[in-house]
Amino acid sequence: MTLLQLNYAVALDRHGHFGQAAEACHVTQPALSAGVQKLEAELGAVLFDRSSHPITPTTVGRAVVAQARHVLAEAERLEDLVSQATGELAGELRVGVLSTLAPYLIPLVIGPFARRYPRVELVFEELVAEAIVDHVRRDLLDAGLVATPPPARGIEEVPLFEEPLVGYVAPGHRLHDRTEIGVEDLSADDVWTMREGHCFRDQALALMAQGSGRPDAKAVEFESGNLETLQRIVDRGFGMTLLPWLAVQGEGSHAPSSVRPFRAPAPSRTVRLVYATTLVRRQLVRAFAAEVARAVASDLPPGSVLLAPESSAP
Repeated sequence: MTLLQLNYAVALDRHGHFGQAAEACHVTQPALSAGVQKLEAELGAVLFDRSSHPITPTTVGRAVVAQARHVLAEAERLEDLVSQATGELAGELRVGVLSTLAPYLIPLVIGPFARRYPRVELVFEELVAEAIVDHVRRDLLDAGLVATPPPARGIEEVPLFEEPLVGYVAPGHRLHDRTEIGVEDLSADDVWTMREGHCFRDQALALMAQGSGRPDAKAVEFESGNLETLQRIVDRGFGMTLLPWLAVQGEGSHAPSSVRPFRAPAPSRTVRLVYATTLVRRQLVRAFAAEVARAVASDLPPGSVLLAPESSAP
């Protein structure tokens, strides 16, 4: 048997589909199918139930795939040891990131990271927090950037930075004349929120539960999976929303005259890096975490960055 065949088996278990597994392995579907068949022939056992949809491993197949993961992890550790010895990182790093973070953070990180580590390919995927944690656990992602991740076995987390929230207020809104606002000023009657499933929504609702509940009712009930959409609604003169600090830094689509900081202590979210406890490529993930901390340092209030850029974590 070969490492390539083991990699095919792990990919098929991960994706449950020959075509998707082949695409992930950058080979044709017949090549991957033939590799899995050769592995089965050498072991003398059927590893996958091809009649199920998605394709699932048999009882013996689950044991073989679990062992194959260990073998591949140890093989990958050899590459990591070489990277540590030479100081040159290379390969692909798959990172999940929240949609409420990606548009503001990724542009800050990709340029400096590419210049510092030209042989590393960053691949980002926007997901909600629970999906990011699930993908990291299932080895579909190497790491993730989340806020308030759900508890999960087999997942480690490293706090990277504390990001304040701000109010984004329409002209004519009851809070527009304020220079600062407080949590007690928030009301569910006039704050546009993210749709269910987003941790940013949960935080906004928790803050509004502390608010005054003053009526300023919206004519339309609307929730979005995109902060940009909520911001556009406010720009048209309707209600207010909450935005993360990075969303209103520098030039962008926001209107600076609509941004209202919170009085201290301002509500905030802790952005964390999550990764599997079995992670092999720790040096690469460590380098990415440090680059994120370095990239946001100048855009956040003093003291917000929790991970020193040269830190050895994770």
